[in-house]
Amino acid sequence: MTEDCNAGQLTVEELRELIPQLQQLTEKYKRSEHIQRALFDISELAGSISELSRLYVAIHEIIGQFMNAQNFFVALYEKDDEFVEFPYFVDQFDESVIKQIPAKDLLGGIAGYILKSGQHLVLTEENFEKESKERNFKAIGKTPVDLIGVPLKRGNRVIGAMVVQSYDKAVRYVKDELDLLLFVSQHIVNALDRVKSRELTEQTIRERTKQLREINDELQEEILERQKVESLQQALFEISEIAASVEGEMSDFYASLHDILARLLSAPNCYVAIIDEKQSSLEFPYYSDEIDDVVNSRPLSNGLTEFVLRSGKAELIDPDRVNDLAAQNELDQKTADNMIKHTNSWIGSPLYVDGVISGVIAVQTYGKDSKYTLKDLELLKFVSHHIAVAIERKRAAESIQKYNMQLSRKVRERTDELHQTNLYLKKQIEERKDIELKLIHDAHHDALTNLPNRVMFNSRLELAVANKNRYPEHQFAVLFIDLDRFKQINDSLGHHAGDMFLVEVAKRISKCIRAHDLLARLGGDEFVILLDSFDDFNDVEEVANRIIQTLAIPFQFDNKEMYSGASIGISNIEQGYKTADELIRDADAAMYQAKALGRGRFVLFDTSMRQKLLEELELENEFRKTLNNQHFDSQIQAVVNFQTNRILYHEFFVRWIHPTIGKIKREQFWKVAQSSGLTVEIDNFMLEQASKVLQHWRTLGESEATQKIAINLSISHLSQSRLVNQIIERVKSAQIDPSNLVFEFDENELNHRSQFMLPAIKKLKRSGVILVLDNFGSGLASLSYLYSYPFDYVKIDHKFVKSITRSKRNYNLIRSVLAISSQLSFKLIAEGIENEDQYNALVEAGCTLGQGHYIQSPISMTAILAQDSLPTR
Repeated sequence: MTEDCNAGQLTVEELRELIPQLQQLTEKYKRSEHIQRALFDISELAGSISELSRLYVAIHEIIGQFMNAQNFFVALYEKDDEFVEFPYFVDQFDESVIKQIPAKDLLGGIAGYILKSGQHLVLTEENFEKESKERNFKAIGKTPVDLIGVPLKRGNRVIGAMVVQSYDKAVRYVKDELDLLLFVSQHIVNALDRVKSRELTEQTIRERTKQLREINDELQEEILERQKVESLQQALFEISEIAASVEGEMSDFYASLHDILARLLSAPNCYVAIIDEKQSSLEFPYYSDEIDDVVNSRPLSNGLTEFVLRSGKAELIDPDRVNDLAAQNELDQKTADNMIKHTNSWIGSPLYVDGVISGVIAVQTYGKDSKYTLKDLELLKFVSHHIAVAIERKRAAESIQKYNMQLSRKVRERTDELHQTNLYLKKQIEERKDIELKLIHDAHHDALTNLPNRVMFNSRLELAVANKNRYPEHQFAVLFIDLDRFKQINDSLGHHAGDMFLVEVAKRISKCIRAHDLLARLGGDEFVILLDSFDDFNDVEEVANRIIQTLAIPFQFDNKEMYSGASIGISNIEQGYKTADELIRDADAAMYQAKALGRGRFVLFDTSMRQKLLEELELENEFRKTLNNQHFDSQIQAVVNFQTNRILYHEFFVRWIHPTIGKIKREQFWKVAQSSGLTVEIDNFMLEQASKVLQHWRTLGESEATQKIAINLSISHLSQSRLVNQIIERVKSAQIDPSNLVFEFDENELNHRSQFMLPAIKKLKRSGVILVLDNFGSGLASLSYLYSYPFDYVKIDHKFVKSITRSKRNYNLIRSVLAISSQLSFKLIAEGIENEDQYNALVEAGCTLGQGHYIQSPISMTAILAQDSLPTR
């Protein structure tokens, strides 16, 4: 039997012979997996990138992962076009930027052959002459060592060409790379079409937004005019109210009237004159003037007031008119001279009571800068009518009998009003009952889709859990549904279209379940289903498949076709579950697993998913313990001036070495900090450690003012003014000179809520700290940060430094930012310098500040505090 077993096994030599075959097969599968990943990345780019220029760069990077594509360009050409467009062109010998070339000049070249024939082209140093003669083309520009060109086709029509080429004899292409480009080219055309369509859509939206903004500006102007009119009406209404309700002293009424007039026109000086009963003198019950504090009663004469009494109408008198009136003996010369002396402008209006003039109200100003207009005259004329009404009502109040009759009538009216109020209250009670019923409904249903909400679903699910524990043979399942691409629909078409989309989704899902099953909306684009009393689990899978299929059907909004889909997590209700939240939690975990596997599918929850969640929770707990015990690995690394070889400042950072996992990556470190809600605590920890370093250096010598420490501050510290004030107070309480502190802010974090960060950053700047924009270029690389934010330094992202020796574009970008820095009063720092070539390239570009392992390796906190001298270069 032993001999039979040995005969069935392979010898060592045979196994060795199989190893190359297995390695080749493994490489083949890896390559296939990479190609699939590249296609997925291209598809994702088409769905996320809105600008073609960014799409070409991303496609170049993806192709560069599989082959040497240092020299790469894309040419687009339609049959009737006069020019061949080069939307993307990267070549180490030919022109770095080429936009358009006349078709007649290019169609005789390599790219022109591909565009005309629609055939791919593989050229090598060896076959170039033969191929150029047979296919009748010639080289334009420098002749490459190797070249692969493939057509870009939309259906059967050639719309462009994609070419990679090598000028280095050490870089040669193989057939697999041709197959790769042929395979990827059609997917790239689809991506180009999708992004181009999105660009057109966004341009239309921008134009429409501009039109709406112009319309809005016109409406704002109209609103301002209406507000002015409304303000005038409100003031007149207040005058009417005061006149109708005056009950106390008339002097109080006149003072209130003066205040209201001052809001409508310039009325620094105002008085009211009344004719006495004998019609022989004037009394002044109210007088407010800048020059004369008090005025006494006086006989009638040729004054301004008497002129209005004689004319019986409102009058506007100023220095230009007063001499004419004096010449006509309407005014005495003393009054005229006095008005000219003070450059007086005066308006007076008669007060009519029962058709008879009883007095005058007047306003006046002194000086050349304040003159009244006819509009002011009309306004005062209107006010005089209300004052006359008030006087008339005051006199009418003397009639007691009339007052009693009015009081009796008011009592009857109030009784009728109370009766109407009782009827109204009864009606209100009935309406309140209806409202209470509606509130109960609204409390258990979603306002948009009218589906049950989380409260009602949890209540029903709790009953199902209790039923399962009591009757194990009953079958229940929870389906957690998350919609794909809902955010894109909401952002591109607007919230109204997003709401319509959710309503349509609710209708479609409702048709996929039975009448006694429960569909609910938890919020956003999350829906849950409770399947009740099914016979076999295949029924649950059938429902899930039916939902996925129906949501994959295109949606129509505003004559536009939108595609979505669904990822579904399923948790089967089994004995052992105690609460509804446990079931929803497990279904939610399964749903995220479905999304991770590629969306448009369903996944049944199993215990391994719960184990993963527990592991993440355990990692978060370890993080909290490490922070509380301050066991993070703290280090500093210098930023150095290349010209003086002196240290500009030291950057302080923390690293976490887990006892079992090992060194935690920086990205995972901050992800755990954010999910734990401890970013502010990490900031405070780094500030405390940086303070210790500064205090240690302070004890080493008097030049500590030149030693500065930088920490990477999260934007969580900028989200509230309270937190900004706290960090400033921490610096003061630590007795640290703010000029010795440097706060670095990551560009990617600022991109999320940049509009809320500027006031906080300016407050930090005013406190005296130095500000740095970190990782510039890793996100949007928005120039608005450089113009609007008061950063002292800008750190260029290490990716640009890493490729500066082989990328002319990155080299030029760094030079461009350096040119901007001299105009905007900030300095550029290059981070991530790893070798001498990068250092030399940066010096050649004009960069004078840098950081990296080539400059200085990080130093641990323990070594820093053990130093007995200040750090130098």
